[in-house]
Amino acid sequence: MLIQESPFLATWHTIMPIAAIICFTAGILFYLVYHLRLSSIKDYHEKYDFINANEIKYYKGVFYSFGLAVAMIVNLYGAGKVADIGVWFWVRLFISISCATLVGYIAALVLEYYYPTKINSKLKKWRYMPRINPKTGNKMRVLSEAEEDVHLDAGKQAEESVFSIDYDVWVDEKTNDIHIEKYQGHLTALRCGSCGFYTMRVVREEVSETHEDGSPSEIVKHYQCSYCKSVRATAFPVSTKESEDYKNFRPAFTKSAKNIDLVKIEIHSAVAGKKYFEFQSLEQAQKFLSEYDFDKVA
Repeated sequence: MLIQESPFLATWHTIMPIAAIICFTAGILFYLVYHLRLSSIKDYHEKYDFINANEIKYYKGVFYSFGLAVAMIVNLYGAGKVADIGVWFWVRLFISISCATLVGYIAALVLEYYYPTKINSKLKKWRYMPRINPKTGNKMRVLSEAEEDVHLDAGKQAEESVFSIDYDVWVDEKTNDIHIEKYQGHLTALRCGSCGFYTMRVVREEVSETHEDGSPSEIVKHYQCSYCKSVRATAFPVSTKESEDYKNFRPAFTKSAKNIDLVKIEIHSAVAGKKYFEFQSLEQAQKFLSEYDFDKVA
């Protein structure tokens, strides 16, 4: 049997369902607005930047709105059964706040540590989607780390060397037209081999080998996972070729290597422990093994 509520409780129980609907609707709107804005972007690079900068923010807004909606619904428990404010009201309010906090906290953890494993595939899709030369309509090819430096001026190379900015160089091999795209360097974390989360970021770089003239021939990037604190190192060759050297260059691919995205070498030493090296192709890994001085490991 319903009883007569106090004016405050009557108003409170009237506002709660309206507020719950508003919060739930806000969450849906966050989701729809994000995807409408994303679908309106045609340029692949701009899509990459938009996803990288906004997707997690928008999705947090979705879950936070849903968490508030849950809190409002919890605050309707017992409506019409109690006439005055008592201990039960404050207990119910505390439980509703706890539910909203739990939804928001779990969502934040998922989006911070697990969701990057999903968003990374989206970023790769748009970053490496084949570009078309607007002048000729020819498909362009992205250059590797070893090839691209000859097309970057000293300032751009300096930005890459301190991993603040990353550049992708696309080339039309029929006309030698060059298109350079700029990305916020290494802000998108890599997948950690230990915990599986995309929380592995560059912490420092060093020159590991030099040519006879003192110029670097290889750099090693050191990564650390922000979640489990695992570390790893990846070696990258530094090109000394000139732009003309790439005019007749064609990448070599073998049938057995077409599905290989990464080659990882793990070297164990009783003295120095483990060392990890990662390469973008089998050719780089084979060259590393043929030239590596194993006496250094001990």
